[in-house]
Parts: sequence; structure tokens; C-alpha cells
Amino acid sequence: MKPILQAADVLKKYRLGSQVVSVLNGITLGVFPGEIVAILGTSGCGKTTFLNIAAGLERPTGGDIVINGHNLNKISEQNMAAFRRRYIGFVFQLYNLIPSLTALENATLPLVFEGIPPAQREKRGRVLLQKMGLGDRLGHKPNELSGGQRQRVSLARAMINNPRIIFADEPTGNLDSRTTEEILRLLISSVREMKQTLLLVTHDLDVAAYGDRIVEMVDGSIVRERTVSVPLK
Repeated sequence: MKPILQAADVLKKYRLGSQVVSVLNGITLGVFPGEIVAILGTSGCGKTTFLNIAAGLERPTGGDIVINGHNLNKISEQNMAAFRRRYIGFVFQLYNLIPSLTALENATLPLVFEGIPPAQREKRGRVLLQKMGLGDRLGHKPNELSGGQRQRVSLARAMINNPRIIFADEPTGNLDSRTTEEILRLLISSVREMKQTLLLVTHDLDVAAYGDRIVEMVDGSIVRERTVSVPLK
């Protein structure tokens, strides 16, 4: 089986004044279809930078990211947004919902850019949000929702296009322990049901244990990989 995502010697450097700071030091990683991989590391280790590069939100300084046979370095900025809508869903730690839109409107926003008619958008959004336990919150705006409810809307938005890969950046970082468990179980079960691949970034070993494999990062490098014998469900 070929990886659905292959990172090859990925480098990322930033210039700060007269200094050049290396954030990623040659990351090589393969993620296979249907796999749930947790990238574990402390703040500042480069894990979020790698996630952003792997999802096409940033360009690497060197190296390649290949998703389903497509080298992201060869996709123009003009075409990258369309590529991401087709292949990628992204779950942010801070939800990134639009305050003026309802839960249903936020969840179905990717379908607007795909030109899906309003009636179809609403139908798909209602089904997915009901599955997320938000059937009675469709018309509520983000400031009327709890943190856990907002993250459920964010999950629905990431999954509404049925992308091949879900990228999640500390998706439970702002939630209490009980809500964290609820969100993780919902995320994992949804990914399994839709036969998607999940790349999850976290600083928390308990969260990482929900994955099939844990990849540990320190100072911009992968230092260890291990398979989770019995992933949490």
C-alpha cells in the first residue's frame, strides 16, 4: 500500500532580522490511507508548522509533500485552494468560525465555494450537524455555543466535503477533560466511518493515544515513532 501523504526531507527556515531560524530539519514521514497518526511534541517543536506545510497552508523551504500522488510544490497558489477543498479538511484549535454565520452556515461554507446549490448544502449540513449532536443548534451563532459545540461545528466544516485527509491542530487544546474525550471519540468515529485519514497534532500523550501511530517531534526533527497497540476509541 502506498502512502496517501508522503513528506520527504521537509525543511522550514525563517529569517528573523539577520538570523535564520530552522523550524523543521528534514522531516520524512509516510501516512497511509485510513491511518490515524498523532504528532506529539511540546510547544515550539515545529509540529504545527509541519501540519500547515503538509496541508498546503505554508510552503516548505525545501523538500516535498505528496498527497495522493500530487506534489504540492508543483501546484500553483491559484490552484492550491481548489486542491485543498478536494483533498483536505482542517480542524483548528481556536475553531476559526465566522461570528456572523450560524452553525449551519459555518459548517456548509466549503460547499459554497464548490458551487453546491443552497438546498443541497442545507440538507448535507443538517445531516452532519445532527450526527455531531447539534440538531437543535443549527441556527445558533458561535457566541451562542459552548467551546465543545463550536469545535463540533468545526469538525463538521472539515468533513462536509468528505476530504481524503483530515488535519487537526490541537483540536481539544481549549476544552476541559470531559469535552476533550467527547470530541476525540466523535472525531475518531467519524474518520473511521468515512474511511478518511487523520493527522493530529497534540502536546498531550493521552490525546495522542487515540491514534494508530504516535510520531514524536523534538526541535524540528522526528525522534521516535511507535505503533499504539490498542488505540483508544
